[in-house]
Amino acid sequence: MRALKLLALLPFAAFLGGCDFVVLSPAGDVAVQQRDLVVISTVLMLVIVLPVMALTVFFAWRYRQSNTAAPYEPDWDHSTQLELVIWSAPLLIIICLGALTWMGTHLLDPYRSLGRIAADKPIESKDAPLNVEVVALDWKWLFIYPDYGVAAVNELAAPVDRPIRFRITASSVMNSFYIPALAGQIYAMPGMETKLHAVANKPGTFRGFSANYSGAGFSGMHFDFKSLSNADFDKWIAGAKASANMLGRTDYLQLERPSQNDPVRLYRSVDRDLYKAILNMCVEPGKMCMSEMMAIDAKGGLGREGLNNTLPLTYDKYARRGAPLGSEPTFVAGICSMDEIKDAPSREITAPLDLTPLRGFGLKRPPFSPAHPSSTSLLLGQRPKSES
Repeated sequence: MRALKLLALLPFAAFLGGCDFVVLSPAGDVAVQQRDLVVISTVLMLVIVLPVMALTVFFAWRYRQSNTAAPYEPDWDHSTQLELVIWSAPLLIIICLGALTWMGTHLLDPYRSLGRIAADKPIESKDAPLNVEVVALDWKWLFIYPDYGVAAVNELAAPVDRPIRFRITASSVMNSFYIPALAGQIYAMPGMETKLHAVANKPGTFRGFSANYSGAGFSGMHFDFKSLSNADFDKWIAGAKASANMLGRTDYLQLERPSQNDPVRLYRSVDRDLYKAILNMCVEPGKMCMSEMMAIDAKGGLGREGLNNTLPLTYDKYARRGAPLGSEPTFVAGICSMDEIKDAPSREITAPLDLTPLRGFGLKRPPFSPAHPSSTSLLLGQRPKSES
């Protein structure tokens, strides 16, 4: 009968076959080092935990009330030898754990560039890192490849044994970027940038997901990470370039809107400054970037004029939250920056600017005009006196 009961448990063992302990069987060197740190720390702690648990059971059984043969010494109060054993072992364990934690914190710092491809393979000068810009959206992931000018939604690809340098941000709420087979999780926050360095040492397809609850579509916010050979990665890039989709600022504003369980999408071209605009929260036309705002504040601000340098919001998914009966939400309007000045010659002009001064009937030509380069405006200095 007992054998039959054990056989009845065998079907439940099939469920264990579906378990994937990816944290203990990673595909990247960074994740391997993190696994080793977890295993070594756990073993060191078990050196203390297991004897304590075993002795607890032993003393409870040994000195039970019915065991009259057990020695009982109510006047015993101290043993130097026993004190040394009790305190020295935990102290040594704590020292070892502290050393491991200190070294691991620095060696596995996500902002730290990789020092090796694998345990037996150092990084060479030819191993240029793959740059990937990651944006956490509601509720999907956007991956931009600035070196190739392509992008993908809910799919990430990288060559085997090539360092990957992630720059990570978010569009709305705080999120968490996590590929257990590749490296540890790191947060993605709007208006801020975090970094992660990693490498994949095995080909395959691995699961990535959000490890921080972010709303209704959180459960479907996952993606596939494809670790490919160099040839297959080139094919993946070629497939992205063959896509009909393009990702400009207007396209991004549509993509940014909340949606759930989005399919994989590839983009053949990406606005070169899109990630910078997302990070500085100024994708919308006419909106001042955070970097510009901070630079202005560092110089003392715009004064009273800055109070009126605002425009009404036309779309923002959280614009009316918190003030449904208050004033219309606004944002700080942008000011012509050096980047915009550089791009100005490439922009289309709908109508040429007429610099001819306005003159009414019977009025003389004003002293300030492009024809008088020596004259200046009221803001720059006094104008020369008129001949009249």
